[in-house]
Amino acid sequence: MAHQDFHHRIEKNVLLMMVLVLITISIGGLVQIIPLFTIETTIEKVAGVRPYSPLELAGFNIYLREGCYNCHSQQVRPFRDEVERYGHFSLAAESMYDHPFQWGSKRTGPDLARVGGKYSNDWHVQHLIHPQAVVPESVMPRYAFLLEPLKFDDVAEHLKTLKVLGVPYDDDMIANAKADLQAQHNPDGDTEGLLKRYPKAVVAKFSGHADLTEMDALVAYLQMLGTLVKFTDYKPAQLQQ
Repeated sequence: MAHQDFHHRIEKNVLLMMVLVLITISIGGLVQIIPLFTIETTIEKVAGVRPYSPLELAGFNIYLREGCYNCHSQQVRPFRDEVERYGHFSLAAESMYDHPFQWGSKRTGPDLARVGGKYSNDWHVQHLIHPQAVVPESVMPRYAFLLEPLKFDDVAEHLKTLKVLGVPYDDDMIANAKADLQAQHNPDGDTEGLLKRYPKAVVAKFSGHADLTEMDALVAYLQMLGTLVKFTDYKPAQLQQ
């Protein structure tokens, strides 16, 4: 009876109810937030994940500029049909250096999380120039204008800004940003430093042009997606010994 009287008193006193609700929400919020300050990151570290190379970063920026995320997601969800079609489900670590991430919510075109290495450089270039010539049923617009020269004089500044946001670009990466960007487009040049700083970076004249183009940057980015993690060796943290 006393218990019911207590509830009746709360229900009839708006101010008392507001105070008790505020206390309850505060306790719940603290329980959720405080543990986050005791750990370095909530994202599981996965071997192979690295920041974008300067050329890949330029491609990522073009991908954003052209709104590719409106039709393509980059998140393989942990469902059987998705894994069978696209490959291993996406890991949070794969997009930990994306600002912003490209998970997406709509698929007018296929998911691109595992597109790296699936097609040749020539295929990507032709697909971007004239999608319907490669995939007749495609509704994708043409991006032939991406064959214009790539502007990259400020690439080091991009790396510096991302470093402030927590992306682990070091001083060596920033100092060599412009050289690394050009080296990734020159398979006949010295790429040792580039590949040491950015393992598995694909080195090629992607568009076939002698000078760097926006097409080169975008294809370099696409060819990297899903290639950094060796999923046959990957074990979730809770399964590792």
